[in-house]
This record gives sequence, structure tokens and C-alpha cells, in this order.
Amino acid sequence: MAGRFEGKQALVLGVANKRSIAWAIARRLREEGAELAFTFQGERIEKGVRDLAESVGGHVVGECDVRSEDDLDRVFAATADAFGGGLDCLVHSVAFAAAEDLEGRFTDTPRDRFWMAVDISAYSLVAAARRAEPLLQARGGGSIVTMTYLGGVRAVPHYNVMGVAKATLDASVRYLAWDLGHSNIRVNAISAGPVRTLAARSIAGFTTMEEMFEQRAPLHRHMDADDCGAAAAYLLSSDAANVTGTTLYVDAGYHAMGM
Repeated sequence: MAGRFEGKQALVLGVANKRSIAWAIARRLREEGAELAFTFQGERIEKGVRDLAESVGGHVVGECDVRSEDDLDRVFAATADAFGGGLDCLVHSVAFAAAEDLEGRFTDTPRDRFWMAVDISAYSLVAAARRAEPLLQARGGGSIVTMTYLGGVRAVPHYNVMGVAKATLDASVRYLAWDLGHSNIRVNAISAGPVRTLAARSIAGFTTMEEMFEQRAPLHRHMDADDCGAAAAYLLSSDAANVTGTTLYVDAGYHAMGM
């Protein structure tokens, strides 16, 4: 299995700290030979991301607020410069909703924060894929992976507007898979069970969610970020050459249960 990404280059969006799912994916890709580039979102986490990137010999191609067209243009231009004009893999692990919208009723979500959640969590994949397409084409094709959650297909208490954003993301994966398939670019999603990340802390009742998950998932065990890293490495590799438009559940089978 080692060496699946020798000579491959990947851009990773969404590393916040060493607990991030995006970081687990990046580490797995590096272990198998990939050269990596990272973005960061805001000065608060810049040093941490730079330190992590340095630990795997990666590039930091700049700050990226995914709502900013200028930031996205600059990041993908810098990626092209770092990687000689091409790209093999894009990892999109970006999502955000206001904390107050994950506590009360979904009905009370204000219009501006509704669209903010959809913009950051779903449209950002579309915007990134559009810019990645010519770089991936330059290598004869490639693969894109994003992170979703069961809350996009079922109502999960306290997930609220983020569930709507994930449903939009799920549909976007399918439409992007169709559009980009003509360029030999595959687009897939990973739906993980509860993983203790920085983002998870903002979900009210996360501890209860973990307890229910362990009780009801067929394998009766928790997930960790490395499980997602292994799944992403499969989807991004040539082992998944005919897999696109798909959501891979990495949740100990929880999604298969009715109760």
C-alpha cells in the first residue's frame, strides 16, 4: 500500500490543528508519498498550520477565506506555482455555522447566517473545484474529496442549518462528479461518525451523540480522524479509479440503522 501517492501532489483545505480530519488525511497522504500544500483561515491558526506543514515538508500557499474570490484565486495560483502547474488531489474539509444556530431551533435561523453556512460549507467546494479543474486536467485527471455528515440526509438535533448545508454539499458532489468526469476527475465525499475535532465542540450535546453512537452503531465503537484519513487515501488513489459521485460512510455502520 505504501507509495500510492509517490509523485503526486495534493492541496488540503481546512486544517485547523492536529486534531483536524484534514490533518489526518494529509498525514496519510504524506506517509504514502504525496507532496502537500496547505491553506490557513485567519491569523489565529496560521502558526499552528505552518508548524504542521513544516513537519511533513509541505508548502503553505496562503490564507484562504473561502468566501473570498480573491483569496481562492490567489491560493490556486500559488498552488500551481508550487506544484509546477498541476495538481493530483484536492481535499476539501471546510464547514462553518454560527454557534447560536446549533443550539436553538432550526426555524429561527436568520437569513444571513443560513446563507453563510451554505456558502462556507457547500459552495466553497464548487468554487474550489472550478479552480482546481485546469490544474487536475494538466495531470490527466485527479480526485477531489470532501467531508459530509449524516445530518445532511437525516434530521439530527442541534445540527440544524449545518445539516441543510451538508445536504447542499452532498448534491454538489454528485453534480460536480458529472461535470468533471469528462476530464477524468473524480469527486467523492466521506461521511464520518462523531470525531472529536475543533468544529465538533460547537455542537450542543456532542457527548450524548457519542454515547448514542457507540450504543447503536453495529460495530459499537467510536471513530477517530485516522479512520477518515484511511478512507480518503482510498478515494483519492487509483484504487478508486471507478468511484465517483459517492458518499463513503465511515461510521461503524451507524447510517444503516433505523433506530
